[in-house]
Amino acid sequence: MIADILERFQGKRVLVLGDVMLDHYVWGDVERISPEAPVPVLEVQKEEFRLGGAANVALNIRTLSGEPLLLGVIGKDSAANDIVHLLQEKDIATDGLVIDSSRSTTLKTRIGAINQQIVRLDYETKNDINLETMRKLLTNLEGLLKNCDAMIIEDYNKGLLTAKVIEEALRYAREKNVPVAVDPKQKNFMAYQGVDIFKPNYKELQTISGKIFETEAEFIKTARDFQHRMNIKNFIVTRGAQGMYVLEGIGGPIHLPTCAREVYDVSGAGDTVISTLTLAYISGADIFLAADIANHAAGVVCGIKGTASITTDQLLSSYND
Repeated sequence: MIADILERFQGKRVLVLGDVMLDHYVWGDVERISPEAPVPVLEVQKEEFRLGGAANVALNIRTLSGEPLLLGVIGKDSAANDIVHLLQEKDIATDGLVIDSSRSTTLKTRIGAINQQIVRLDYETKNDINLETMRKLLTNLEGLLKNCDAMIIEDYNKGLLTAKVIEEALRYAREKNVPVAVDPKQKNFMAYQGVDIFKPNYKELQTISGKIFETEAEFIKTARDFQHRMNIKNFIVTRGAQGMYVLEGIGGPIHLPTCAREVYDVSGAGDTVISTLTLAYISGADIFLAADIANHAAGVVCGIKGTASITTDQLLSSYND
């Protein structure tokens, strides 16, 4: 049954709307402290660039045999050039990217040694996109959404997903009967009324509710209250090492323990979850099976250093193991 669902991923068209990023990794060895300041000296051995944020969601759709249509905003800088090059390498169309020379492309540089991140440097513009950029984005969105099987909204709170963009995106999706899955951030948490899949993490749910959950029952009640208030069909809460919780309808939640055997890096695990979850859901799996498949996907990518994507073969191997 799992193999049948994974086979149906083939050719599914998924529009990915969200904050596009470039992940930059610098790895090396630390053997001494600098004489200039009490900081480690990293002797660089490896450096690489990977797709991040919404671009990593699109990459996961591609490696899982789907067809991603990426929609986002980049600047006019070297990071933007690297993103376009990486997308073209992976056969992901770049037509949906809007260039705004007044913004810098989001770049995250992670510096580490011996599988341990030392520091992260973020270069980004976080203010809301301007009116001209928004108009171009919405024009692209309306054109691309016509023949899609689903839309994923990947919100990293970098200024792309304004209230107007979200409102129009959800309106277009309703008009075209396209299911919507959302990976939210606190700022726009309540803007995604009525979507099919909503996937916050445990910490985000605590922050938006303004409380630290003392008990499991308090956490579940808060999640259920948000689900009902926002009229969400399927509410998924990820909890890192504790796996994920699936709330659907009025029954009790289903808890799926993590499938990760060894955790090297959680970077991009949420991107993989929303990609796999959405593809499984539109390929005939009910939300519980879709979440289980996504849980296996997260377990695989957490065992890979750096932002990662997954293939259907890796997913099937995880089940077989």
